[in-house]
Amino acid sequence: MKYEISKSDIVYALCSENEPVLRVPDHSTVVFHTCDCFEDQIQSENIDFGELDWERINPATGPVYVENAEPGDLLVVHIGKMELASQGVMTIGPNLGVFGDELKENAIRMVPIRDDKAWITNDLGIPLNPMIGVIGTAPQGVSISCGTPGSHGGNMDCQHITTGAYLLLPVYVPGALLALGDLHAAMGDGEVGVSGVEIAGSVTVQVHVLKGKAWPAPLLINDKTVMTIASAEDLDEASELAVKHMARLLEQECQMTTPEAVFLLSAAANLHVCQVVDPKKTARMELPRFIMEQRGFAFKV
Repeated sequence: MKYEISKSDIVYALCSENEPVLRVPDHSTVVFHTCDCFEDQIQSENIDFGELDWERINPATGPVYVENAEPGDLLVVHIGKMELASQGVMTIGPNLGVFGDELKENAIRMVPIRDDKAWITNDLGIPLNPMIGVIGTAPQGVSISCGTPGSHGGNMDCQHITTGAYLLLPVYVPGALLALGDLHAAMGDGEVGVSGVEIAGSVTVQVHVLKGKAWPAPLLINDKTVMTIASAEDLDEASELAVKHMARLLEQECQMTTPEAVFLLSAAANLHVCQVVDPKKTARMELPRFIMEQRGFAFKV
């Protein structure tokens, strides 16, 4: 059975107090219909930024209660089909993103989607890279804005959270309370201007509860790569956490000593920036999956 959630069922923070809009069995397929990160408020380049309701930013559709998910488990979200609206939007301006100290005026760019490209200008089409900006479970005991990433997931803005990938998130509260939104038609690592090509759409996922694994999370796995994702107040700290989380995973699942793990990471892993524009910064450590599998790492749901 396939379940669906309307984009009118949204939250602005991930929180254990959020009432689930849907309860599903383990191993269910769920379609999340989403607004863009501005809750679809921008439909023209002529809109005044002052007209926007800034309390309605980065909404996430949900949350979903996954039966059998208990604190200490991992929730595996297998990302399937992503469908995008026919038009996206980008914004830049003072105090926004890396160039916020240089830009003097706000600007909006409507971005048509056609021929598998996002058209940044009339003659410049960027290949689509549909991805999920905000996806997470409810943290325990606190409410965290959907715009802020953390150990629960949230606004990680990792371009590899896309079709085919498995995202593993920690379960802090019964049912996990999964929510997602903030789709991008395309986004470069860093999201330096404060937005990718923000767009409404839908995402089909399968949810699985993984028990008995104390793996560092968020953890992202696709056919080629295993990635540990971490967020912190500054990029240096986020980078160090992502690297150390990968080392812990190698120690746990590949029976490597810490020195062996460090040698491997320094020789074969790649550290990348996800985003540098949110209240916390996000980095990821990537290691080829085949290397881990040679040392005994096994992942299946």
